[in-house]
Amino acid sequence: MDKIKLIRTISLWVFIVPFVSINVCLIIVTQFHQFLEMGVSLDPFFPYLDGGASISRTVRNYPLSLIFKPAMFLTSYLLIRYWYLNKNLIIELNQDHKYLKKIIFFGISSAIALSIHSIFLGIKFEYDLYKLFRRVILLAFIIFEIIAQAYLVIIFYSIKDKLNQYINPKILKLKLILVSTLCVVAIISIPIISVPGDYFLGMNLKFFKHALEWDYFIGVISFYLLTFFLWKKVRP
Repeated sequence: MDKIKLIRTISLWVFIVPFVSINVCLIIVTQFHQFLEMGVSLDPFFPYLDGGASISRTVRNYPLSLIFKPAMFLTSYLLIRYWYLNKNLIIELNQDHKYLKKIIFFGISSAIALSIHSIFLGIKFEYDLYKLFRRVILLAFIIFEIIAQAYLVIIFYSIKDKLNQYINPKILKLKLILVSTLCVVAIISIPIISVPGDYFLGMNLKFFKHALEWDYFIGVISFYLLTFFLWKKVRP
């Protein structure tokens, strides 16, 4: 099926584009910042473990924004294509699935939220309402994305018999585990990161939040890498 081949291709790029762009920015800001006027100077760090800086601090300054922002706009476009292709594929297999509208709503909404967040990234206004708006948009992207992923996995499990010849069931289980883990981590982490101040039970919340942000980002886009391996290669 041509749709499966296209879904595999797009899902791989949904993983590659943000992963490469954000880590290229990380390498530049930690290793080569002395050669560029980026408004940020950081000692070498590995934020996935030590939470040395947030994603936004790493990518928001010129010229890194010229790498990150276009990459996020491209990712948003690819996400929209991904969710519509999945919708059309599901219609072919099961025309009136009850969750079909939900994956489109939450999937497209997450892509739009990502674009809006990218537009305002690096723009500074000293207004509390503006800062709240940015946080809400970022949170909306994460929530919508996880809900869309969860509904898609549920749909695939509900029509698994029709998909047996097209998918690897072990990868589908991995996707279920991944989405479940992302949901559990979000539920556990939200009360902790909402605590005022930088410390909670002796833990430095600032570095914890930063490390969680980077690792959660990898978890979210890994869903699309698993999608690439989920579908079997379509033979001509």
